[in-house]
Amino acid sequence: MSIDQGALDALFNNARSHNKWTDREVSDETLRQLYDLVKFGPTSANSSPARFVFLRGKEAKDKLAPALSSGNLEKTLAAPVVAIVAYDPRFYDQLPRLFPHNPDAKSWFTSNEGLAATTAFRNATLQGAYLIIAARALGLDAGPMSGFDNAKVDEAFLSDRGWRSNFLVNLGYGDPAGLFDRSPRLAFDEACVLL
Repeated sequence: MSIDQGALDALFNNARSHNKWTDREVSDETLRQLYDLVKFGPTSANSSPARFVFLRGKEAKDKLAPALSSGNLEKTLAAPVVAIVAYDPRFYDQLPRLFPHNPDAKSWFTSNEGLAATTAFRNATLQGAYLIIAARALGLDAGPMSGFDNAKVDEAFLSDRGWRSNFLVNLGYGDPAGLFDRSPRLAFDEACVLL
């Protein structure tokens, strides 16, 4: 089954990374719908290592501000929601529940710290990408970014849970006045090889 051209346009062809936002709020229900889509994206052994912290209020954003680069400060503080896309390095503790058909799956990671770290980061990154696509599917706009101090974000929001930050995504209803001209992309022959 394929989706129609309108859906492809909304998700990819016409979707843009936003830098300016309208003042329209994003409801709790929309954020719950967002996660309920994201959670079904595939991950290795259904590991689901991503964790999300949604910052909405002034106090939470002010707490984030010292971690932001100067180029990301204004647009992030103005966004209705800032999602911290994080990961749980101990994601494997959930495998007995998430991957029940292989009771030994947790040991794959407890016995190999490098594999656990790579799996957590790679799959949480995938889930962060699913977050962007799911947001667009729900009519939200997204502005994903690096340009922040991970250690400061971790200390302010994640260390008590043992999670680690990966990247940030501003979410809301974008103001088209803040869009740049779309940057070029590589052509198929530059980025792909058929063997």
